[in-house]
Amino acid sequence: MQKTLLLAKKGLGRTYPNPVVGAVIIKNGAVIGSGYHHQAGVAHAEIEALRSCKASTRGAILYVNLEPCAHQGKTPPCVDAIIAAGISQVVCATLDPNPLVSGKGVAYLRRAGLKVTVGLLEPQTKALNEAYFMFHTEHRPFIAIKFAASLDGKIATASHDSKWITNKTARDYARKLRGHYQAVLVGVNTVIQDNPHLGSYHDPLRIILDSSLRTPLESQVFRDSNVLIVTTKRAPAENLQAFASKNITVLQLPSQQIKLESLLKELAKRDIVSIFVEGGGSVLGSFVDKQLVDRLYAFYGPLIIGGQASIPAVAGEGAAQVAQSLQLNRLRVRRFDDTFLISGYPKN
Repeated sequence: MQKTLLLAKKGLGRTYPNPVVGAVIIKNGAVIGSGYHHQAGVAHAEIEALRSCKASTRGAILYVNLEPCAHQGKTPPCVDAIIAAGISQVVCATLDPNPLVSGKGVAYLRRAGLKVTVGLLEPQTKALNEAYFMFHTEHRPFIAIKFAASLDGKIATASHDSKWITNKTARDYARKLRGHYQAVLVGVNTVIQDNPHLGSYHDPLRIILDSSLRTPLESQVFRDSNVLIVTTKRAPAENLQAFASKNITVLQLPSQQIKLESLLKELAKRDIVSIFVEGGGSVLGSFVDKQLVDRLYAFYGPLIIGGQASIPAVAGEGAAQVAQSLQLNRLRVRRFDDTFLISGYPKN
């Protein structure tokens, strides 16, 4: 089962809205096949593992970190292929939270006479697919927020200079982290001031919050069509037309301001499972104020910017009392030479 998790990790960031899944087939104590889900729309891990087998699969044991599917989606049901291959036993880490699958795959296999056990390394599997489980239990995207700040919590000087607070190794790691999520989200001010690329080893969907639709069309984020602009009733008609002429997708919310709860409902309808929120401070603050944070990545460089007019990492309204602050647990600290990453999860 550990091997299935290592295989599953190879699909991180590439399988959305599907989970990451690995599969291993054992016969007579030896591995005869293995595979993982490469990306949405192609063969699932179980099928990849069956195809890789050089020996007969009759009587073999299939290990998989998530319940095999029993429904027709973009690919046929995995359970039919498992039964046809003569697999005698299936060991899966956990049931699939997706109501299209949950419990149905296991029940189907058992009716066909296969021995099925569930629960081996279940916590590790749920942690690996934390966004997928959140999406199907809370019916909204999993939200990770990230910032890179000075030791006094500033992401830029009063003149908006921010290059560079953290070192290149840390920035490269942050770019890799971005690729683990289905979408990356920033506010329009970040695009105007920094003109970021917002790419990774694979390109997540780039979401720009822009209430008045003033994002410059020559910005780097428009290097292809993998962009979603979120705006409001305040967007001028001529700007909407200009974006439409460039085939840029615009989601116009029926309000004067972007309300995060409404936005997340709309993104869930579009099967956006996870979002990496990168800023700026006002955008991060709005997610913190609404308690819409599921994971935090805070990078700290070895400098102090100071100044009341410098830009804080997290703005918004903030907590009225310390006891009301966003409190974290399951903390991890990682060092990149002179830069530190503190990551964690909000306390329940």
